[in-house]
Amino acid sequence: MEKPDPSETAPRRPLSEIIANGGMQGNLMAAACPSREVLNHVTSRWGVLVLMALETRTLRFSQLKRQIGGVSERMLAQTLKHLEGDGFVRRQAFEVVPPHVEYSLTPLGLEVAERVRSLADWIEVSLPRILPHWDPEALVAYAPETVA
Repeated sequence: MEKPDPSETAPRRPLSEIIANGGMQGNLMAAACPSREVLNHVTSRWGVLVLMALETRTLRFSQLKRQIGGVSERMLAQTLKHLEGDGFVRRQAFEVVPPHVEYSLTPLGLEVAERVRSLADWIEVSLPRILPHWDPEALVAYAPETVA
């Protein structure tokens, strides 16, 4: 007979109690762990690109949208909200007309940006080794200069 997973049989404790006792650590393999949501925010297509864009400078919303080709305003706003909620992005609103809002990375955001930058750099450098595995018909959708 298979033993039950201890994380499934252990009594549930309030998250505030776990944090107060210094026992807070994520477990990405556990279905109910909030670390999965953070992973989703950070490693989504737009999350990675926002973190990379803000890695070296502060940008306004319109500047971010221009820098990240193909992102809709809705997806950019949603991504920024998630990353801000995770403590990675700082949103600074200035009380002027028209409204002026700037986005930058927090120290925690700089840490995670460095890590996703490594993955993104590896993908860009390794693309010539990756693309031969793709179906040639799938490559038709991409401009030649983007995969050169």
